[in-house]
Formats: sequence, structure tokens, C-alpha cells
Amino acid sequence: MAARTILHVDMDAFFAAIEQQRRPELRGRPVVVGGDGDPRKRGVVSTASYEARAFGIHSAMPLRTAYKRCPHAVFLPVDGEAYREVSQRVYAILRETGARIEPAGIDEAFLDVSGVPEPAEALARRIKQRIAGELHLTASIGIGPNKLLAKIASGLNKPDGLTVIREDEVAARLAPLPATVLWGVGPKTAAALLERFGVHTVGDLAALSLEQLQEAFGPHHGEHLYHTARGIDDSPLVTEWEPKSLSRERTFQVDLRRPEGMRQMIARLAREVADDLQEEGYRAATITLKVRFATFRTVTRSQTLPEPIGDAERLARTAVALLDRVTLDRPVRLLGVRAAKLSPMAAPDAPEAEAQTGMGELLDEGLR
Repeated sequence: MAARTILHVDMDAFFAAIEQQRRPELRGRPVVVGGDGDPRKRGVVSTASYEARAFGIHSAMPLRTAYKRCPHAVFLPVDGEAYREVSQRVYAILRETGARIEPAGIDEAFLDVSGVPEPAEALARRIKQRIAGELHLTASIGIGPNKLLAKIASGLNKPDGLTVIREDEVAARLAPLPATVLWGVGPKTAAALLERFGVHTVGDLAALSLEQLQEAFGPHHGEHLYHTARGIDDSPLVTEWEPKSLSRERTFQVDLRRPEGMRQMIARLAREVADDLQEEGYRAATITLKVRFATFRTVTRSQTLPEPIGDAERLARTAVALLDRVTLDRPVRLLGVRAAKLSPMAAPDAPEAEAQTGMGELLDEGLR
């Protein structure tokens, strides 16, 4: 594969930074964005400012835990429309570079700048300056010969960092880092590596042979770990993306106990998914129901249909019927509906029944 130069642009504490930018009185204060902004309710942290992270608060943490760690933090609801608007402005800046771009989320992107005449570091500085000057936000940028190394580099000197990992320094730069910086080393793999081999760092992992890793984790995952520990990554930039699935789920402030209330909520979520399918121009052949009980035990039930559907009522009936395959022996804290095995619509759907959507997290008393 020809030599590449990849940039990973990662906005710093994106949601919280936007809130601090538009509310100057919040600057320098711990800010936590998540749910509807009430830490007494169920919900998770979407983003925490760096001032909040100093208290051990991080994304995906329950809001109640975040509140215990920092009761004086400012808790704010997610303002998705505002964040998407700023994200579009960030991507407009990135597109003007002429680089090939792979969107990696609302707040990050990979850029292949191999064919761009401007030196990568100079281009990265210019991107950072434009984001700071036009949006009054900061971004951390990593530069490397592949996506893996660019992603690792962007996280090394946050916030407002610019870090380069060159090919001749990969081993030295990666060795002291925790193994969890690597793709494919999540909590379970990290625990298994620690228990079986005493692995803490990337250097520890790189010291293991391919045979050891394949024996412990199987041929595919073992080989993946062997290569990523050495900074090897041949994954291409994906500039054209199609969704693999569309889903909606709801966490309830009060656990559901009545099956009829669950069926009503499943139908509501299914209609929201149908609206999303319609908007994106897809139909779905596989419908999945997700049920999470109060004990946090989660089960899923799926059905693959003979042909894809997009009709809201058919999708709702299919999802509701899946509840009959779940043993409801305890209260339910979350329900979700997912549509997968997507295919583009060949022609506009017939008029669908009006979706009875409910966007809030709280249910009417009659559902409980």
C-alpha cells in the first residue's frame, strides 16, 4: 500500500465546549451535558468539560454518578440541533482543505492529506486556527501514516493539541501507552490480557508472539492485536457511508411493570424508527427488540421478514409481537427497537399512518 498521511481531527469536549462558548459564565467551570440535564434522573453523560473530567467524570457515566463525584457541576440537557449546526461548520472548514474525508462522528473526522500539496503539520495548524477563529472552539489533531496512529496521536495532548507519530518512532511512542488506546482492546480484552499475560501497556502487548495471541483470542482477533500493537493499520478511509441499522430506545425514569404499557412504548419507538427510515430513504428486513430489565440484564429478540418494509404500522406490529418471546418476570428500565438489513427504497412508500411519536423520556402514568 502506498504511503499515506492521515489527520484525525477531534473536537475537544465538543458539547460542553459549545455550551461554555455560548454561555461565557460557564467558562472555567465543570460542565456536564447529558439527558435532560437533571442528574437526579436516569441518563448518561454525553460530554464533560475538562474541568469536570478532573473529578473523574467521563462520557457514558450515569448522570447520578457524575453528580456524586461533582455536585457543584453545571448539568445541562443535550441540545442536538445546536451541536449539529456547529458540526456542519467544522466539516465545511475540513472540506475546504481538498482532502478526502471520512466522518467519524459529529465531533471527529479522518482526513487523507496524502495528495494535498500543503505540508500536513502546516495544514493541521491552519485547520486549528480557523476553528478557533471562526467558532471559538479548540480541536486536537493527530497526524500519522494510518488511521490508527492518527487517532492515537490526537488523544495524546488534549485539549488543543497537535501531535505527529512518524513511522520511524512508532514503537517508542506506543510502548508506554495503556493497551486500551488500541482498537480492539476494550474492557473485556484488556482484562483477559492482564489476567493471562500481565499486559498493561502497548509495549507489553507487542512483546507477545502472534501464536500466543491467536491461541488466546482466536485467529482473527489475535492477528488484529498483533498488528495494532505494532501500529499497523491498512483500513481505508470510508468517504461514502450507508447506515447498517437505525434504532430508537428509551430509558424510563420509573420502571415499566405492565405489559400493555410496554407494548404501547414499543409501538411508539417502532413508528419513530419508521420515520427515520422514511427520511433516510430505506426499508428494513430485520426488526430487533431490546429489553433491559431493572437488574440491567438485557435481552434481544429479532425477526427477519421475507421482504423489507418501511410502513410504520407493519413495523410496529412486528416489534410488538417480539415482546411475546420475552419472559417478563421483572420490571423493565429500557426498551429499544432497531431496524437492520437495510435496502434503499425503490419507490416512494404509500402514505403511512401518522406516527404517534413521543420524544420525551417520561411516560404517561397510564403506561406504567
